[in-house]
Amino acid sequence: MKLEPYWLDTAPRFSAGATGDLPARADVVVIGAGFTGLSAARSLARAGVDVVVLESGRIHAQASGRNGGHCSPGTAQGLADLIDKYGPDTAKRYYGAYDDAVDFVERVVAEEGIDCDFSRCGKLKLASKAKHFAGLARNHAALRKHLGLPVELLSASDVRQELASEAFHGGLLDPRGAQMHMGKFGTGLASAAARHGARIYEHTAVTGLASLGGDRHRVTTARGQIEAGRVLLATGRSDQGPFQWWQRRIVPVGSFVIVTEPIPDLLDQVLPRRRNYVTSLNFGNYFRTTADHRLVWGGRARFARSNPASDRKSGRILEANLAHLLPALKGVRIDYCWGGLVEATADRLPKAGRHDGLYFALAYSGHGTQMAVYMGDLMADVLMGKDRKNPWSYDRWPALPGYAGRAWFLPLAGVSFRFKDIFY
Repeated sequence: MKLEPYWLDTAPRFSAGATGDLPARADVVVIGAGFTGLSAARSLARAGVDVVVLESGRIHAQASGRNGGHCSPGTAQGLADLIDKYGPDTAKRYYGAYDDAVDFVERVVAEEGIDCDFSRCGKLKLASKAKHFAGLARNHAALRKHLGLPVELLSASDVRQELASEAFHGGLLDPRGAQMHMGKFGTGLASAAARHGARIYEHTAVTGLASLGGDRHRVTTARGQIEAGRVLLATGRSDQGPFQWWQRRIVPVGSFVIVTEPIPDLLDQVLPRRRNYVTSLNFGNYFRTTADHRLVWGGRARFARSNPASDRKSGRILEANLAHLLPALKGVRIDYCWGGLVEATADRLPKAGRHDGLYFALAYSGHGTQMAVYMGDLMADVLMGKDRKNPWSYDRWPALPGYAGRAWFLPLAGVSFRFKDIFY
């Protein structure tokens, strides 16, 4: 079993990275070469902007290459809950941004000819308890009423036609859900950005940022310094570098993934529709198949950080989940196991905008594959001074009380979520 992401291990390596010394200056410096940073670099370079991307490690090696491979519409909360909290107009704007984001990913794949197994397979949310079905029905009604979406509410017997399991009590099917090979997409996106003129420096960690007035900054790295007309922070809440303001507002939560050996015949029996699937528990699971007939099976498993020992322990929990929920797959060989971080905000919504002369887009709360690509393009327009509406701008984004970057409360949160899963 390899303790590394399947997406990165089976993707072509990026071969168009910049080498040598940094240039003295650039119109825009993007910090971070995940999907947000690479998408922004592509859009800026296409418009003729001189853009440099700085990445502390390998491109798309963190959240962009460590996720479950889903690219589906919808926020972390259901539309009905968003309406209750924000009202129908704001809720529809939030939800609509995710629809636009999936469409944008599909357009980028087509425009750049990226071979990444993109497929509109549909997303099925599964009711893990009978009482959870009412919540799916409520969200189904809101999606049909307010957005006119072609979602379907499935009974327990309908779900058994979708997957060979007796564990679920119904489901909500959104046929617009998509999936792709994250590593192939990331390499393709980076190659497209470089082809259009972006200079991408891997293994170039940012160690300092000094304001030169307005949006101008001097960016310091181990490779040297570069003067930026504007800076886009696309690192998430990286523990590396001078990003303390964001570290106090974003909580990293571990999530873990295993991938089976190729099992084409079994998958035909167990998951004949080959969709994206997610269960309704807090400690639930998300899963999908791959083009080479593997099952990608993920979940929270534990509130823990990723390291080899932690990943192995979490992998054993996920393997037990798999055997329980899809018993026909009990005993299949696990070829990959890894962990990563979900960057969560208090309201579980992304954040993007400008702070202290720095532009940023980050904290996608587990729904970042599509939104990161979309927000990279949107922030490119903002950096170029174009009038484009940012769905995740904010009036106030306070630091989390008692939180200075170390998530001491996560074990307590884990106990709370497990309690809710048992009793609610």
